[in-house]
Amino acid sequence: MKLPFSALTGADGAGSVPTGGQEVMRFVLRATIITTMASAGLGTALPATAAAPPAPPAGGWAPAVSRCVRVRATVPVGSSPGAAAADPKTGAVYVTNSGSDTVSVISGRTNTVTATIPVAAGPGAVAVNPRTNTVYVTNYGSDTVSVISGRTNTVTATVPVGGGPAGVAVNPRTDTVYVTNSLDIHTQVSAINGRTNAVTAVITADGTGDEYPDVIAVNPKTNAFYWGDGQQGGLYGTGIGGSIGSFPPNGVAVDPKTDTIYATDVDYYHNILSVISGQTGTLTSDITLASDPFGVTVDPKTDTLYVTNANDGTVSVLNGKTNTVTATIPVGKSPLGVTANPKTGTVYVTNRGDNTVSVLASRRCRNHPGTDTARRG
Repeated sequence: MKLPFSALTGADGAGSVPTGGQEVMRFVLRATIITTMASAGLGTALPATAAAPPAPPAGGWAPAVSRCVRVRATVPVGSSPGAAAADPKTGAVYVTNSGSDTVSVISGRTNTVTATIPVAAGPGAVAVNPRTNTVYVTNYGSDTVSVISGRTNTVTATVPVGGGPAGVAVNPRTDTVYVTNSLDIHTQVSAINGRTNAVTAVITADGTGDEYPDVIAVNPKTNAFYWGDGQQGGLYGTGIGGSIGSFPPNGVAVDPKTDTIYATDVDYYHNILSVISGQTGTLTSDITLASDPFGVTVDPKTDTLYVTNANDGTVSVLNGKTNTVTATIPVGKSPLGVTANPKTGTVYVTNRGDNTVSVLASRRCRNHPGTDTARRG
């Protein structure tokens, strides 16, 4: 069954927290098969090694809000980690490794890898349904989605989809998985029934079939979709007239509590995070960030945003109420994916340049005279 994008969007009642697919990055797609992506219209490639993280201010003081964010642990994973998704119920974190065609499972309690799961060729995006303890991974190199049991850490099904599956998002309320097919204008978004693991609908993003969607996010409260055009550029979605921006977004995320959409770098070279109202479908703010912002995630419990800055090895922390940067945290080399566990307040960042995951945790700040600051470490 082929449906227009608008047919599967609109009000859908109460929702739940973001679930991994909302924080998928466009870069993961081109990182999956980096030697063959020059013609895919995905923009410039990331350098092999990122610039060194900026030195902290004199005295070691860093901006913070009422609590600080620091790197609690650094976890080695597989080759070329890209996307990450956290299950708030189990505390497990799932990381795709495009260089080794695997998924690393990290325990949120011990910050160690507890399992390594082989998947199909070119794993890129990952999303979790916490209600069913099921994980979904897009395999760009095989045009499939791997379905993983979070209980057994094994692949239980492999679902064929369209060409070049890139982004994935899950609506836990409807148990539906949405996959963008970046190289197939005829099967732009595949809708998978989470109970049967079968494609039940093919969605054309705006009814014309002229776009190449890659990153995608779904608001589980409204069941509205927001996706980036990986070839012609711009951010599209429910209630958005035309496109916002002119370049393919690196990442997109939704805060279901505030009905706000966040997209990184929709205007290339501007290094911005665009803020869009889900109610009006209009751009409300552009926030300047560090070099090459990529992944973005939201902690709806604290209304806090986390954005990876791929070229300078940092993560920007933003206040969702004021749309201001409150801290910049050095992490590993070439940080790409980012996901938050709102239950624990822990954030996980994939560092493609050194095959690690940085674990960020909040802690109480020690005030410095005259400012709301905290000492690192």
